[in-house]
Amino acid sequence: MQPSRKKPHARSIRNAEERGEAAQHTLPARLFRLLSLLQSRREWSGAELADRLEVTGRTVRRDVERLRELGYPVSSTTGTAGGYRLASGKNLPPLLLDDDEAVAVAAGLLTAASGSVTGIEESSIRALAKLEQVLPSRLRSRVAAVSGATVPMVVRDGPQVDAATLATAAAACRDREVLSFDYVKRDGTAQPRRVEPHSLVAVVGRWYLIAFDSGRDDWRTFRVDRMHGLLATGRRFEPRELPAADAADYLRRSIADAPYRYTARVAVRAPAESVREHLHPLLPARVSATGVDSCAVELGEDSLSEFTRHITALATLGAEFTVEASDELREQVRAALRRGLDALA
Repeated sequence: MQPSRKKPHARSIRNAEERGEAAQHTLPARLFRLLSLLQSRREWSGAELADRLEVTGRTVRRDVERLRELGYPVSSTTGTAGGYRLASGKNLPPLLLDDDEAVAVAAGLLTAASGSVTGIEESSIRALAKLEQVLPSRLRSRVAAVSGATVPMVVRDGPQVDAATLATAAAACRDREVLSFDYVKRDGTAQPRRVEPHSLVAVVGRWYLIAFDSGRDDWRTFRVDRMHGLLATGRRFEPRELPAADAADYLRRSIADAPYRYTARVAVRAPAESVREHLHPLLPARVSATGVDSCAVELGEDSLSEFTRHITALATLGAEFTVEASDELREQVRAALRRGLDALA
């Protein structure tokens, strides 16, 4: 017969929670930042942490010791390749979040049930329930209020991605680990790829991986839902400098610059900034100013129907515009507009 396990006394649980809450009230803002950095990546060198926190290496060592005293299992290695890592532990103190962070996490879990990731609806609800259990009592009621008053509406407006694929790609970005997969192109053919992942970008229900493709010696953008047989190879790499301000900017540029079957130039009598704000963030278009109150929009698409939809979106701007395109494209747009006018007759 197995010995029975003693259940933790209610007073012990309450005392542990109170110690966690007291620690949260007294924890300096710098320790919150240090803890956040340790959670965001597998390992950090002391120099990197000191640079991010704008302190000395001695201060980093002292802050790490403070986290250990609070119960966080921070391991360290010495030598030139040494660093700090937040180890997995079974007896972590209550989750340390301030009021705004707790509400933000709860809201994020609720809105995550958008349908862009397979099984995300149930997973988000389970995660939220676990979050409420480990939060200090002071924050538990705030999170419960958000979850109790919110009804997430599932809207699937695009392809879904597999949660395991997404997690593998995210971990490889964090740990600087080479990925291999088969990528299905727009024409339906698949090709093997081996890349150095940089970032994941989520836009309107679609997920994109920004990575350096070693086989093509250049940066590339990959739709995550088109990546099959994703495998983390275990091979590490030194990060390269992204040729853009950030991953989102690179994504916009790569989509606008991709080769398309149909192209057109649209002259719009409106400021370039107004047109950019009006268009979809991932519209395959490049907007350039031609004057104070005028601009040119270079559009590209592989589908005639999608191209017509983009032109119609420009029409809703309320500004005069002219389209320079092939006769086939122009006739397609005319036919779509005529159908709209006939429906209003």
